[in-house]
Amino acid sequence: MHLIALAIIIGALAALLGSLLGVGGGIIMVPAFKAMGLTMQQAIGTSLAVMVVTAAVSSMKYAHSGFIHWGIAGAAAAAAVVAAYFGTELMEKLSAQQLKSVFGIFLIAVGVYMLFFQKAAAS
Repeated sequence: MHLIALAIIIGALAALLGSLLGVGGGIIMVPAFKAMGLTMQQAIGTSLAVMVVTAAVSSMKYAHSGFIHWGIAGAAAAAAVVAAYFGTELMEKLSAQQLKSVFGIFLIAVGVYMLFFQKAAAS
């Protein structure tokens, strides 16, 4: 039961930050699920399953508020369908250590980009 309570807290925190900041909940859920004892592959898969619900609810709310550019969303979603298939194929070929390294490097790279290179958007 302890793992279920922890999963509820992790899911809520990831959904809150994902909805607020637009970040994938995976940046919170994957490390948290790993800490709970899941393999890297299980942590990624479980995180994606949770994000389906988070994305659906958040997208409905953002659509209602007029904050979705449907042309860009449609084009990105079409590309994402193909890329997700190949990403999953690649994930199955990598070791847990390789996945953990790629995940960590990706988080660092995104953080550095956002802090030092991303220009502020006009309001």
